[in-house]
Amino acid sequence: MSDSGTPELGSAGEKPVQSPTLVATIAADPQNPLRNTLAQNRLGVAAVVFFVMSAAAPLTVVAGVVPTGLAVTGLTGISVAFVAVALVLAIFSVGYVAMARHISNAGAFYAYVSRGLGHPVGVGASWVALLAYNMFQVASYGGFGAIAQPLFVDWFGLDAPWWAFGLVAWALVAILGVRDVAVNGRVLATLLVAEIALTVVFSIAEILSSGFHASSEPVDVSQLTGAGAGALLVMAITGFVGFEQSVVFSEESRGPKRTVPRATYIAIALIAVLYAFASWAMISAAGADQAVARAREEGPEFFFNLASGPLGSIALHLGHILFLTSLIGAMISFHNIISRYMFSLGREGVLPRLFGRTVPGTGAPKNGSLAQSAVGLIVIVVYAVAGWDPLVQLFFWGGTGGGLGVLLLITLTAFAVIGYFQAHPRGEDLMHRVVAPAVAAILLVTMSYLALDNIATLLGVELGSNPAIIVPASFGVVLVLGIIWGLFLKGSRPQVYSGIGLGASRTDERPARGEREPGVMPDLDLWRVEFEDSGQAQGALAGRPESIVVAQQLEQLRSLIAREGQAEVRQALVDTIGAVREVAALASERDR
Repeated sequence: MSDSGTPELGSAGEKPVQSPTLVATIAADPQNPLRNTLAQNRLGVAAVVFFVMSAAAPLTVVAGVVPTGLAVTGLTGISVAFVAVALVLAIFSVGYVAMARHISNAGAFYAYVSRGLGHPVGVGASWVALLAYNMFQVASYGGFGAIAQPLFVDWFGLDAPWWAFGLVAWALVAILGVRDVAVNGRVLATLLVAEIALTVVFSIAEILSSGFHASSEPVDVSQLTGAGAGALLVMAITGFVGFEQSVVFSEESRGPKRTVPRATYIAIALIAVLYAFASWAMISAAGADQAVARAREEGPEFFFNLASGPLGSIALHLGHILFLTSLIGAMISFHNIISRYMFSLGREGVLPRLFGRTVPGTGAPKNGSLAQSAVGLIVIVVYAVAGWDPLVQLFFWGGTGGGLGVLLLITLTAFAVIGYFQAHPRGEDLMHRVVAPAVAAILLVTMSYLALDNIATLLGVELGSNPAIIVPASFGVVLVLGIIWGLFLKGSRPQVYSGIGLGASRTDERPARGEREPGVMPDLDLWRVEFEDSGQAQGALAGRPESIVVAQQLEQLRSLIAREGQAEVRQALVDTIGAVREVAALASERDR
């Protein structure tokens, strides 16, 4: 080390050899208190698709959203609506996954909006994301309890309140939330394969039923215009919520630059085909002239009743069971998404740093998971004590509100993609940087307008009623509050502000000395200033217990630099700088 206590940079020109990055070394060391990385290389394409499609909850959409769409709009063109929405989201994904090749961050929308539209707007987007996904998450508890309650009376004679079933589901999700992400992936894979298989089998049974007559109305493009079409499209959008979360797992994926795009496009295609096919079979089996009336009368039972004729009552009970497991799968998936958003925000100091910690060995974002579990428990208890309707006022309103929030976030992100590539055009062609994102932005703005214009219809309430005002207004309020918090960080915590949205992609762009906004720093020598700052932080900790941890990390980094080439050492250097600064900040806070 030099006299200042800062390790000298070793030769970066030697032949690189395979070695773990410093971040992996830190995460794997049980004696090291700094664990601010997610588990790496745990998820392949199939696992990410399972997480994405579980959030979409295919059986819940087919049995719940499709009949609701028919009942609310009176239109039968739901199949073509799913295809139209899939095309819009596929266009959006061209720029979205292109951006994912440059940014790896579990914060997804938060990171993208921060890098494309500015840090304050990014913070606001992160708060909107937390609200929207928590609405989905807690809504699932209400739906599970309300649907399970009569079924258990019928099956076992067990007459328990809805909230008791909700608490059972809550406990399961809370336990899995602090486990290895791979464990969650295996559970979701099992549940998802079962519900997709049942959806396909039931749809084929409906095709083979005596009342089936192939109808063209579900794929009639003309139904995408006129009265009720806006509500129909928004209903269809809710079936795809979760597709955008492939990038949330980029830090835990194997080869994220390949895994994330493949998982995104595969998920969109599978969801579209499954929904379009199942809804077409359902409407054709019921008769296009009878489908709306039956959907209004039977609700979620519509799908199961049509299949029970050819398959019998056993199949009907199996469908109900998998309908419940579909909700559990959605709970698990959204819980993982929320905890990773909180991890990303905690790691960068936008939320308290304790949320940026993970469990040694598993890499699970424990504190974020526990916080989300606490929110779910509070909501269940409040609804139970107040006696509010868990099906309408929690499941339906929460799910619809969450869908609106995600749609608004996707729209905002489309503009963020344009903004990011305008500032950083390297590595992508015109189609990925400008054309596809611009087309997607126009289409998504149109769909967002339709959603807001039809919000009362979507919620099933009167125009101008409290829910029709509060639900959309809540996202605007949260966005503004987040922006204000971002501006506060800019003035009071400039180091935190400068790192907003960088996450695991800090090696791509990083603020130069004296700069607040990220800029390109392609040469390793430009990191020496930051590295010197870390040495100063170490000197400030001299004689304190924390200095041992800092010294170990800097020594490990010096050894790694001596062996690796420039490209391989960047991530290790950035993580060490962040870790040293964080230790110094924690020590300073303890002194105060």
